[in-house]
Amino acid sequence: MADPRGFLTVRHRALSPDRPVAERVTDWCEVHAPHPGDPEALALLHEQSSRCMNCGVPFCHFSCPLGNLVPEWNDLVWRGQWADAADRLFQTNNFPEFTGRLCPAPCETGCVLGINQPPVTIKNVEVSIVEEAFSRGFVTPHVPRWYTGHTVAVVGSGPAGLAAAQQLTRAGHTVAVYERADAAGGLLRYGIPEFKLEKSVLDRRLALMKEEGTRFTLGVEVGRDVSAAELARRYDAVLLAVGSTTPRDLPVPGRELAGVLQAMEFLPPANRAARGEVVEDQPLATGKDVVVIGGGDTGADCLGTALRQGARSVTQLEIMPRPPAERPAGQPWPTYPMVFRVSAAHEEGGERLYAVSTVEILGDEDGAVRALRLVEVTPVDGRFEPVPGSEREIPAQLVLLAMGFTGPERGPLLEQLGLGVTPRGTIARDDGFATDVPGVFVAGDAGRGQSLIVWAIAEGRAAARAVDEYLSGGTSELPAPITAGTVSLRL
Repeated sequence: MADPRGFLTVRHRALSPDRPVAERVTDWCEVHAPHPGDPEALALLHEQSSRCMNCGVPFCHFSCPLGNLVPEWNDLVWRGQWADAADRLFQTNNFPEFTGRLCPAPCETGCVLGINQPPVTIKNVEVSIVEEAFSRGFVTPHVPRWYTGHTVAVVGSGPAGLAAAQQLTRAGHTVAVYERADAAGGLLRYGIPEFKLEKSVLDRRLALMKEEGTRFTLGVEVGRDVSAAELARRYDAVLLAVGSTTPRDLPVPGRELAGVLQAMEFLPPANRAARGEVVEDQPLATGKDVVVIGGGDTGADCLGTALRQGARSVTQLEIMPRPPAERPAGQPWPTYPMVFRVSAAHEEGGERLYAVSTVEILGDEDGAVRALRLVEVTPVDGRFEPVPGSEREIPAQLVLLAMGFTGPERGPLLEQLGLGVTPRGTIARDDGFATDVPGVFVAGDAGRGQSLIVWAIAEGRAAARAVDEYLSGGTSELPAPITAGTVSLRL
């Protein structure tokens, strides 16, 4: 283990400081910028990794859908053995450079030390390991030693699709990733703002995957530009990782007004512009009162983006009551608790309103949004009841709907393959990620529903094993930390 007395002698939790708010809101660079090789950062990591207790039952490991070997790489970081730490990390996680930046870290809420102390800074150690590994030249392409002769099409290049493609390529299959956008990455590229994930980090990984042999076919929408049935005939197996991209809408009067947009009508153009692309008719928050409806991560991304565009004000609405500051009694350790969290975007500005619902969107004489009419609500028997006399208006010239997603898009892809849809709106599959169509599998949010990036990668890895077993007749050497919905000890 790491320092046997570390958790007793180092009782404080410390992270490398973020870039100052006044500086970062003026650009699109990452808020939490890793500094590989920096002596102060390395000293802090040595200190914080020493707090890991190497528990007899490592709940951090079980709380992570990937089954990350947290105590092992904490010990190796404490010892300064960076190559070995990176090896342990990559055993279970294809893309720690993504999860270390974007995952909400359920591992930390499962940390045993967190019962009566602040938990180990697992997420910060994770991203530091992978950045040190890249900086020191430990990350190299894993070109397969032999080829099976089998071909696999992966539809969608988000984290689930990329993880599956990398695993299947390394198993020796010929893998082609189909992406309808002009560049690979899915929501990692156009949904996640640059200040959370600089796209150079994504491009670095994609370049390695290409060196390993994964092929990317971009700007091609399966079901429209190429028949899904043709794809199924052409390849030995097809894995659908198209995500959950149908946004939840807001059925209130005034929804049709100009200036009322889904979050994914606002964030992708902003991401393109931040990368220097010319975006015609880009919706901008500059000089406007912006209201973001939805209190989750996508809403926070809208908030940070609007602030960087120079919004006059930004208000984020959430229908649920404000969560408590401490873990509720009904959500004991090691569960992931619903507590009040402040993201980097929230530190930068804006106002958060809880327990409110939008009654109507009000427009001006030109048909553009000018205000929202809100009402305070209270939960009663599983529904929200308006509080009498609490209605009020707030100004808004831009309204962004960030209320989550209901499943993959309906259309030619599902129709041509004849795939069923569950009552939850996801693509029907069995516990082995297989659909009713032989050779067609589903991974990630398309089959699981809207979830975390760490679940997407875990599902991609597990689905890759299922595909490999299908192609090889029942055996696979690929690791898979999960089944379709539960954590497994099979590593």
